Amino acid sequence: MPPPLIAVLNGPNLNLLGLREPALYGEATLDDLEALCVSTAQALDLALDFRQTNAEGELITWVQECRERARGIIINPGGYSHTSIALMDALIAVELPVIEVHLTNIHAREEFRHHSYVSRAANGVICGLGIRGYGLALTALAEMLMDEEP
Repeated sequence: MPPPLIAVLNGPNLNLLGLREPALYGEATLDDLEALCVSTAQALDLALDFRQTNAEGELITWVQECRERARGIIINPGGYSHTSIALMDALIAVELPVIEVHLTNIHAREEFRHHSYVSRAANGVICGLGIRGYGLALTALAEMLMDEEP
């Protein structure tokens, strides 16, 4: 039996990791983040589909595709967290476990960042731990999937 597939979906501006406000987001690049996710997934016996887009519609399409091919979603929706009801609706519609991840603590930042539509669709939210939050999210999803097994 193949390992369960986890989609790690990243939204706008995450392609600029390491360049964009490193004092806030850290110096790790998107490639570094992907390497961390790959090694964590391998250790947990998970398959991984790691993607990044700046386009809201593309992100929603990827979420919808997960319904038929993935066992869970880890999503860093970036700025779409605070604006995209359509993304929230897609995450609810796929009926999969979802963990929302943010590199920074969105609750300690500007007021408009305190609310996330995506959180309404998420089983859990990890924020403020930098790229380590992705490893924690993968671990949590692996445990959630084990809890589902008979």
